Amino acid sequence: MKPIYVFGHKNPDTDSVCSAIGLAHLKSQKGINCVPKVIGPVNRETQFVLDYFKVDTPSYLNDTKIQIKDVEFAKKAYINEKESIDSAFNQMKKFDLTAIPLVNDKRVLTGYVTLKNLAKYLVSGKRDQVKTNLKHLLQTLDAKIITNFKNEFEGKVTTVTFSSDAFISEIPLCENDILVVGDRYKVIEYAIESKVQLIILTRNRVIPAKLLNKAIKNKVNVITSSYTSFELSNKVTLANFISTINETPNPKTVEFHSYYSDFVALTKKFNFTNYPVVNNHNECVGVIKLTDSNYEKKRVMLVDHNNYEQSVDGLDEAEILEVFDHHNIGNIGTNSPIYFTCRPVGCTGTIIYDRFNKEGVKIPRDIAGLLLSAIISDTLLFTSPTTTEIDKTFAYELAKIAKVDVEEYGMKMLKEASSIKGLSVTELIMQDFKTYSINEKIYGIAVITTMDFEEIEKNIDEYINKLNEMSESHYESVLIFIVDILKEGSYILYNTKSEELIANAFELENNVKEGVFVKGLMSRKKQIIPALMKELEK
Repeated sequence: MKPIYVFGHKNPDTDSVCSAIGLAHLKSQKGINCVPKVIGPVNRETQFVLDYFKVDTPSYLNDTKIQIKDVEFAKKAYINEKESIDSAFNQMKKFDLTAIPLVNDKRVLTGYVTLKNLAKYLVSGKRDQVKTNLKHLLQTLDAKIITNFKNEFEGKVTTVTFSSDAFISEIPLCENDILVVGDRYKVIEYAIESKVQLIILTRNRVIPAKLLNKAIKNKVNVITSSYTSFELSNKVTLANFISTINETPNPKTVEFHSYYSDFVALTKKFNFTNYPVVNNHNECVGVIKLTDSNYEKKRVMLVDHNNYEQSVDGLDEAEILEVFDHHNIGNIGTNSPIYFTCRPVGCTGTIIYDRFNKEGVKIPRDIAGLLLSAIISDTLLFTSPTTTEIDKTFAYELAKIAKVDVEEYGMKMLKEASSIKGLSVTELIMQDFKTYSINEKIYGIAVITTMDFEEIEKNIDEYINKLNEMSESHYESVLIFIVDILKEGSYILYNTKSEELIANAFELENNVKEGVFVKGLMSRKKQIIPALMKELEK
């Protein structure tokens, strides 16, 4: 069973990352294969936390779109280019295909043969030319070896269909010829003396000892088949290498890790029935048909969000199993009932720790440290209005397990988070940036926690220009709330067209300006979003 991916929102914060790791650990202890992931770069505070408790950063998840590798296509449906035409046709029947990819000994794609190619060859191809090996001849013609001096054969096939004397007088033979013959011993002797490369006897016939010895002396290969002359003349070239009728050395392919939606679009453009599936080394792994539509969705669990805009690309193509969140109910929907845990607490980490307790799973020191850090981060060390008593209680319980002092460790962590040294304007905006869909318009809201607003103020015009640029390309409004936990409030920066929205939403009247400080405004979830939504819904 493929693993279940557990992840938080884009531009992940400490709660998003640590809750994902915590939940994945809890589920794994219950025998469920879960892997924590991130869907954006980890910020400075979160990296500090992971390093402090010696926990690896989760690997990056690009999207949860359905890929070709998730589809039930014909695996291993290909054939070596040195196999016979007959084997290729049987392979097509086995996989119910109308075409088969050709590969070399390293499984690299070298061509593509369709039933149409086969029909064309059988109707109008050079049916008297053979290019094959002994194995294919024996297999295709139901033959046995009488003498054997070489493995591969290439030449013209001649079937004896008239009298021996007439044949000997009218048909010259040479070392490149292949002869299909029954009991015409004079012709067989003539062929042996001409040193033809191969004699194929019909109806399981054998040759007299005298002719056998002569064949051995002249190193003439002889095999005997159960088929008649007529049957052999029709079947012998089916032993040819399938590569001899390869008319498509560079077929249209589908990459193993590409998206299924792209494959569907491809089929509408080219209208083929079958497509070779290749990996990034051009090695063939099978064939996908236009009708192949059974696939396994990626299974996921979400933490700290329940909005499509904030989640991984392609979430609508995944199977959501559970959601753990502490925000307002968003727009994520499912086709079947799921476990959805959403509680009015300050942090998703609080909910995850509570689940550890309810399921009786012992929490290790490192996971306890991560969940403690999540609570400290989201509640700004209990100064945010979103903080509840259960957040505080759980924080101190987790601190004991993690063997740290809440206040001392918390200030060290938040100090790391508040440092903006070395970060560009774009990096600062995007490190904790969330999008919201309100009245069918997209709003972007960034939160920067720092005790050094003066550094941002020096470049305030650059921030405003960036917000204006973002609003013109995608967003109705783009806002930055710079939270100062010591002053217990936020400075606000906004794109120029959002001045009226800011003034009305936060009751600033004539006092609105870039960088305005709003005392007590510290929570995006509990204060900023509700105030903006109330104003926008008027």
